Amino acid sequence: MKILFLCNKSPFPPREGGPIAMNNLIEGMVNAGHEVKVLAINSNKYSVKKEEIPEDYQIKTKIEHVYIDLSIKPLDATLNLFSNKSFHAQRFISKELDNKLTSILQKDNYDVVQLETLFMGCYIPCIRKNSNARIILRAHNIEHLIWKRITNSCSNPLKKLYLNHLTKTLANFEKNIIQNVDGIAAITKEDAKFFLKHSQTPTIDISFGLNLIKFNPKIKPSEFPGIFHLGSMNWIPNQEGIKWFLDEVWPLVIKQKPDCIIHLAGREMPKWLLDLNHPNIKVIGEVENAQEFVQSKSICVVPLLSGSGIRIKIIEAMAQGKAVISTSIGAEGINVKNQKNIFIADNAKDFADAIIHLTENQSKCMKLGENARTLIEEDHNSDVIIPKLISFYNNLITQKN
Repeated sequence: MKILFLCNKSPFPPREGGPIAMNNLIEGMVNAGHEVKVLAINSNKYSVKKEEIPEDYQIKTKIEHVYIDLSIKPLDATLNLFSNKSFHAQRFISKELDNKLTSILQKDNYDVVQLETLFMGCYIPCIRKNSNARIILRAHNIEHLIWKRITNSCSNPLKKLYLNHLTKTLANFEKNIIQNVDGIAAITKEDAKFFLKHSQTPTIDISFGLNLIKFNPKIKPSEFPGIFHLGSMNWIPNQEGIKWFLDEVWPLVIKQKPDCIIHLAGREMPKWLLDLNHPNIKVIGEVENAQEFVQSKSICVVPLLSGSGIRIKIIEAMAQGKAVISTSIGAEGINVKNQKNIFIADNAKDFADAIIHLTENQSKCMKLGENARTLIEEDHNSDVIIPKLISFYNNLITQKN
């Protein structure tokens, strides 16, 4: 099968959740013997240099990039208030990308064009015009739901008014796109239910899968308690969650455990975090090797108050046998059981209590991590997920023929 992946970010190097998810599918397809081509956006928000991509990866994916400036321009953002178009989606429209995509589609015949994230839906007209390929939306989230949750938590009336507009136009864009693709590969069962409710488009839930050989939970011993958070801080829900954690949860922890330290790692640390000067908070920033960083610690905290889809950082931490503490929203889409393979805490006291409990019970911490690894082996194994997606492709191709 010949598959074109149209990506909103470069899947390689896989430095954050979206690219990690894309790359795992792309490599899974290549390893399964399918022919793959990748066209990705390079931007000021997620910039990749060609020399960062190994030659063998370039050969097997034929990866190309087109640069788009995704910086938010105040005038455009203001004028959008008087438009019914999604500001989020409009930023991804590029004549250069349209031309490059046209050239690729006219040069080769593809069985499937996979849109990685909703925003690549802007290019459906170009694909329809130049190809007979089936168009699949790989939905990493229900995008407008993220913004709905952010809007609901906003207390500033003027900001809330603007966020409501962004959410409404994004919801309309999302509902239009899901009705105009040939298939939807949702990342969770919950997301799949939403798409089936709002469209007649064939939909399957294909979770995030890992090559488990790369995630060995026994590489080297971890420091204990080794409390950490790892996540890209240019994503609003991560910033929102960490601010709540540091303001509401962490003071309760250090009141009882004054020697505890939280390690904060990830790309694009905001200035307010970098400026922190607190003996119990270590702001690391981007780490060279995320797996090694996670392996060196024991307790992963994911304090999300908004978001949608599935949290890849939770799955990867669980794959490495780490104890994870998160909220109900953070754990959405993962078949977890509270206090068996994860701790769920939806308020500051419960979150702090969970941290304190695990720091005082290393055997419980280790058992939680072992159970977490077992769950990932059962539910998030790429060797199972890739054939399931290929079968979905084949059914759509057969039906349309």
